Amino acid sequence: MKRCDYLSRSQLQAIHNLGSPRNTSRVLKDMSRYVTYFRDGEAIYYLTKEGRELVNAKKVRKKTLQARHFIMRNSLYIAYGCPETWKNEVKLELPNRVKAICDALFSHEGRYYIIEVDHTQTMLANKTKMSKYRKLIDLGVFDREPAFIWITTTEYRSRKLEELCEGLDVKVFTISDFI
Repeated sequence: MKRCDYLSRSQLQAIHNLGSPRNTSRVLKDMSRYVTYFRDGEAIYYLTKEGRELVNAKKVRKKTLQARHFIMRNSLYIAYGCPETWKNEVKLELPNRVKAICDALFSHEGRYYIIEVDHTQTMLANKTKMSKYRKLIDLGVFDREPAFIWITTTEYRSRKLEELCEGLDVKVFTISDFI
């Protein structure tokens, strides 16, 4: 949880091979001193003060509507096999030139994979972000052109994101791909 901030019950079940939903709920109940939850479709878990102290986590998380953004990002983390190189909220920049903050980044076989979550932002914000990424590529920030992995809410938005990323290596998922 330290790495992912928020995890749904089913995500915890998948990451830790906890078997049935019933067993997963039992294990999480036994850990209630270290984790708490709220409901957003299903139970969404995050670390309590004692849990943060146990794993030396600095970020304080509370019940928030923004948790859905984290849950969507974590779906990709799990789908890509929980990469060891995964980092959340990474700043990519050239000093005094171009800066972009990706939702997550990981590398595999010398190539970067940039994760973006399209949950509530406008398509204009996505267009601006892709423009920054294109500039960073043109300026040689990456040894190899990165792959872009998006997760969004609808098929319509998925098509729009594919159009924005035309000419780049991109894969766009919808949240329904993980339900």
